[in-house]
Amino acid sequence: MRLSLAWGPTRGSTCLLPIIKPREIIMRAIATALAFLACMISTSPAQTWPTRPVRLVVNFPPGGAADLLARLIGQSLSETFGQPMVVENKGGANGNIGGELVARSTPDGYTLLMSSGGMVAINPHLYASMSFDPAKDLVPVASVARVPFYLVVRTEHPAKDFKAFVADLKASPGKRNFGSPGIGSSPHLATEMLKKMTGTDAVHVPYRGAAPALNDLLAGQIDFLFDPGIAIEHVKAGRLRALAIGSLQRSPQLPDVPTLQELGLTGFDADAVFGIYAPAGLPREIIARLNSEVNRALSSAALKERIMTVGNVPAAMSPDEFGERAREDSKRFGAIIRERGITASN
Repeated sequence: MRLSLAWGPTRGSTCLLPIIKPREIIMRAIATALAFLACMISTSPAQTWPTRPVRLVVNFPPGGAADLLARLIGQSLSETFGQPMVVENKGGANGNIGGELVARSTPDGYTLLMSSGGMVAINPHLYASMSFDPAKDLVPVASVARVPFYLVVRTEHPAKDFKAFVADLKASPGKRNFGSPGIGSSPHLATEMLKKMTGTDAVHVPYRGAAPALNDLLAGQIDFLFDPGIAIEHVKAGRLRALAIGSLQRSPQLPDVPTLQELGLTGFDADAVFGIYAPAGLPREIIARLNSEVNRALSSAALKERIMTVGNVPAAMSPDEFGERAREDSKRFGAIIRERGITASN
């Protein structure tokens, strides 16, 4: 920049006036704009998040599929982000208690939800009223796993295969009972589908989670259930017998167990997708980063193996794909709920 002396308007006085070339003005404007852009980028929520531990709420009790998946993906994300993912179980009301807790939380990325898709896709069909709207108050972030359901009985059960199992139900209408994680849960609806397609009947015993139901099956308090994979270790140990899988594909963990479709129940598909949700209003940048990191983690051979060990199948999706799956499940299971007259108290 050149400086020159110029005469001012008052005779005998002088002042220094900078003479700035147009090129210098343009360069200064560009530099200012770049500095502003750098500042905006450096303070993007996705770049600074997380700076403290993240609470990952599981809306079912410990020991079930949602809990196990939360701990598996939570460990991987903790390593990625350098902040603990603190798993907190808030079960009850078929997932509504934990779901509402997250829906009402601040959308800053520090409170997330690990849930079955049923809380979003099924519960609105079950409850006459809900204190929150899962479809509006929560946003899908990342799916974690497709969860098949395994039809299991104790090894002492007289039925050695599915055909004998159905024959036993038909010979004892209303005398056998089955457990589920709750009224309207995916395993409950799977059994309702089974009853409809086989023309059988059995008494429903709802629990507050899959783990308590499995414990009572092992103890002989109930006769059978559709299990989300936590029973596989007992099947392999010889304490339980898997008669079928309520999925369109066989399980890699139990490849000899046939699907119900193979056994004659055409189109039987009770699979659920479990994944991470967040309160509505979470910045898109954080959603995108979380989705990317979850999908990256699911591509890891080690995590894939651990998820499949508990009978589930890793299922990476975009937020839009995850949301669309919930809408499809809502139509499918909503029809079953209306047809079978299933309701749940608030």
